[in-house]
Amino acid sequence: MPGFEEWESFYVIVGTAAAALIGLQFVVLALIADRPQLASREGGAAFASPTVVHFSAVLLLSALLRVPWEESSHAIILWGLVGFAGVLYQGVVSRRMRRQSAYRPDLEDWFFHAGLPFVAYAILLVAAFAARAHEHESLLAVATAVLVLLFLSIHNVWDMISYQVFVRLRKDGD
Repeated sequence: MPGFEEWESFYVIVGTAAAALIGLQFVVLALIADRPQLASREGGAAFASPTVVHFSAVLLLSALLRVPWEESSHAIILWGLVGFAGVLYQGVVSRRMRRQSAYRPDLEDWFFHAGLPFVAYAILLVAAFAARAHEHESLLAVATAVLVLLFLSIHNVWDMISYQVFVRLRKDGD
């Protein structure tokens, strides 16, 4: 796809941001790890792990779209596979959210941890199928999905850390 070159700066910026935020999440989680709860493992699988997966998907997609492919079909297939895997993974995440007992998710949690990521991965999948006929629109769709994953992950990390600091640590301190 000749349009890939025009996206170089975008994916360099987004990929760098995702990589830095993955590292930052690990630092913050390490800082609060000395105060674990019994149910935090299942809560982590439902909330923290998916956020790392979304950041990693952003990083992977940013790298894939910067590879100098001989044929654009390789990139299209790979971003479609990321979308397909993400849609399946969101089913796992939703099940984990329902089954965990560490925290009762509210509507905002379902939107940002289950619904919006599903939509972003579905956009990737649909964009892969539409890429041959609608090249420009497909590249815009991939960029949209990448930004949605990046920003919802930033929201989710902030939400998790805020909960730990303002709710859980306050309860433990009382």
